[in-house]
Amino acid sequence: MFRFGSPEWLLALLLVPSLAAAYWYAAWSRRNALANFGDSALMDKLSASVSMPARRAKAILRVTAVLLTLVALACPQFGTRVETVQSVGQDIMIAVDLSQSMLAEDVAPNRLERARLSIFRLMDQLKGDRVGLVAFAGTAFVQSPLTIDYSAAGLFLGAMQPDIMPVQGTDLGEAVRVSLDALDQGARDARVLILVTDGEDHEDRFEEELARARSDGVRVYIIVFGSTEGVPIPLYDEQGQRDGFLRDEDGAVVTTRLGEETLADFVGLADATVVRAGEGGTGFEDLVDEIASRDGEALDEQQITQFEEQFQVFLGLALLLLIAELVISDRKRMSEAWLGRFE
Repeated sequence: MFRFGSPEWLLALLLVPSLAAAYWYAAWSRRNALANFGDSALMDKLSASVSMPARRAKAILRVTAVLLTLVALACPQFGTRVETVQSVGQDIMIAVDLSQSMLAEDVAPNRLERARLSIFRLMDQLKGDRVGLVAFAGTAFVQSPLTIDYSAAGLFLGAMQPDIMPVQGTDLGEAVRVSLDALDQGARDARVLILVTDGEDHEDRFEEELARARSDGVRVYIIVFGSTEGVPIPLYDEQGQRDGFLRDEDGAVVTTRLGEETLADFVGLADATVVRAGEGGTGFEDLVDEIASRDGEALDEQQITQFEEQFQVFLGLALLLLIAELVISDRKRMSEAWLGRFE
């Protein structure tokens, strides 16, 4: 089977006819210039040492070398080999709070952005682990299913903003439920749930869902952002510029803070690791190393087909053609003397 690893380079082959046309036009221009310069017989004698077939051959070699180089850049692949690989890792579902209060700036640059940076750092350290994302506020949904494509998950993470949530609020129970349902679709027993929130409030169903996580053997981490002092919640316009602060129905500025009682409630939850992040704590950053270094589960071995890269064949041919072009002379060997040439 034959295929190209970088087929976008094949578009550059459209330049090859243009290059050939440029060589043809240059040769045509030289002939016209000589014809207009003087007597044709005299010009033939002056240019008698030039080999036109050799010049054409050199031009063909150059154009062909360019063509082969572009094909090499497209990474031609033919020939296959079968490799046996074993996937080892964890299933990690990260539920991110997208309530308006996560825009509070008591943590620089704000709670949500600080959480996002830590999650990116976690993804950079993962090897073989599958990661997924759940967005939640007053409701929850899977933003990115479990995947080992960390670049794709990163794109989904970058798009997570409060304005994508149809219902505001903080329903931690729904976030845990959706996350556990997503983990159930995986094939690994080594499973982790990371709940990122400012923990302003939660309902009784939260504890019920955590009990389900414990019975399913899911390791739960709760990352709590925010300071204990009340701070306003900034609002932004469509251009991303600051547009005042969130206000209630009476026009008063709404403030958000992390209550000590909330922290105490989280800490009191059995079998859940609770860490304080942001101002007054670096728990999330420290936790990243712990999660990334944990041993995962070895899954069944799988056989995958790998295509052999063959770009070096085309690149080698292009190099040989360029060497041949340098060796070929466009001058004829003249046996007659110059004396009497113009008689």
